[in-house]
This record gives sequence, C-alpha cells and structure tokens, in this order.
Amino acid sequence: MQLGDVIRDKISGFTGVATSRTEYLNGCIRWAISPQQLHEGKPIEAGYFDEEQVEVVDAPKVLPIRGATGGDCPAPVDRERPR
Repeated sequence: MQLGDVIRDKISGFTGVATSRTEYLNGCIRWAISPQQLHEGKPIEAGYFDEEQVEVVDAPKVLPIRGATGGDCPAPVDRERPR
C-alpha cells in the first residue's frame, strides 16, 4: 500500500485516496482515506483506519508531489524595512 492508492476499509466500505500514513511508537499504523466525491458541494472529511483493516482497490490514482512543499523548507529571511 502506498500514498496515492485508492484504498477501502474492509469493515465499513469507506473508500478513497490514501493521503497520509501514521506510524505510532507501539507499532500501530493508520491510514487516512480521503473520499473523492463531494457532499453538498463540499469535500468529505478523511477517515482514519488501522492498516490491518484496509485494502488496495486501485493503485495509484495520484502521484506524490515532488519538489518544494510546505515541509522542510528554509525559514523566510527577515528583510530590512525601508526607513
């Protein structure tokens, strides 16, 4: 299973794109599933499920973004203000 795969919770049938993977100190791994449909024109909130109860439906639908994103970027430089 990889980020960007379409995955489904085996118990509830909740289906969508795997948008995050969280690994805890105790070894538990949870996946965020973000539905691809809208409800009344608004995005449906992601659901979080244990790795053991999700399965890949289709792989991959979304490719990971490469390059500069919001993380690990250098802090902005404080510019000198005109006097």
